[in-house]
Amino acid sequence: MSSIEDFQRIIDRRSVPGEKWGRYGNADIIPMWVADMDFAAPSVILEALQARIEHGVFGYTDAWPGLLNAVIDGIARDHAWRIEPEWLVWLPGVVSGFNLACQAVGAPGDGVFTATPVYPPFLSAPANTGRTLLQCPLVQREGRWEWDWDAVERTLTPDTRLFMLCNPHNPVGRVFTRHELRRIADIAERHELVICSDEIHCGLVFDESTPHLPVAALDEAVARRTITLMAPSKTWNIAALYCAFAIIPDATLRTRYRRAMRGVVPHPNVLGFVAAEAAYAHGTPWRMALLEVLRQNRDRVVDEISRLPGLSCASPEATYLAWIDCRSLMSDREIDNPAKFFEHAGVGLSDGAPFGAPGFVRLNFGCPASTLEHGLARIRKAVCG
Repeated sequence: MSSIEDFQRIIDRRSVPGEKWGRYGNADIIPMWVADMDFAAPSVILEALQARIEHGVFGYTDAWPGLLNAVIDGIARDHAWRIEPEWLVWLPGVVSGFNLACQAVGAPGDGVFTATPVYPPFLSAPANTGRTLLQCPLVQREGRWEWDWDAVERTLTPDTRLFMLCNPHNPVGRVFTRHELRRIADIAERHELVICSDEIHCGLVFDESTPHLPVAALDEAVARRTITLMAPSKTWNIAALYCAFAIIPDATLRTRYRRAMRGVVPHPNVLGFVAAEAAYAHGTPWRMALLEVLRQNRDRVVDEISRLPGLSCASPEATYLAWIDCRSLMSDREIDNPAKFFEHAGVGLSDGAPFGAPGFVRLNFGCPASTLEHGLARIRKAVCG
């Protein structure tokens, strides 16, 4: 069992090449932007990787029975959804997964719907495949991000073919309820839409009494029109090992999806396969310890932001990302870009504009408590002086 102390160790990430800590070079800026955590991967994964490395041969490799069983059993254990081995389509990443969904569903010019704010590649994927992006905003009601169902219905067109869902949601941190997912499924059925559901943060739900529910697990009819995307990368902090998968129960839809992959999408990294097997088979104790740390970090962020004038943040129900509304601060202080404002104060946050929501920033709290405190102190000083 990993202890909470394991998550408080400071690891020097500037000493190795990396996107998160390399972005600012030697500048005195704490990176709290891109969605990878500052924690070492679980020892069970490191040991599995070391054993495979010691073998010394890295030839072409397909998914093997132990890996398949680990993923199938892990999804059944954690999400009460029993999938079949033939439903799995292996991918190098979830982003390629939803770009493939756009390619596989409908025809050029057809509509692809999503709700903003949302992970930026959602907004670029339709154009990458000649589709038309249709979007409407989520709304805040009593401090909670929710769907505007009337706006969803108004946004859909007769040519819409795909509903792009992010659940748990990045960046607002919602875990959509069974009722909300049923409403989405009903909309998809009435409008004859395929659902592509990015569920990469499904292992990072904070409330143990309401675990993540895959939309395809609602019933067989929903499953037949759904492409579910998952990966071990966010939960176990192994993003650059490049291993993900689509779960596609419908054989015809799965064939179209595989056809879109031909000659374009590479196989996952063999070490990614190894890490995925170890994660799903043996990574639960580490994940549970991680969640306790992230709960504490989340509460610390939400409490601090609530005390700062001009800022607000709904408490995330999942992920290690806080979505902070800076619009009042911008208005009061005549700030054009809050991400640049905080960057000048020594904290690197994600700008909300690429998510479809200028005036917001996204803060990654997947880090040791001491790093988080340094970052929050700089935010507080920037706002309060």
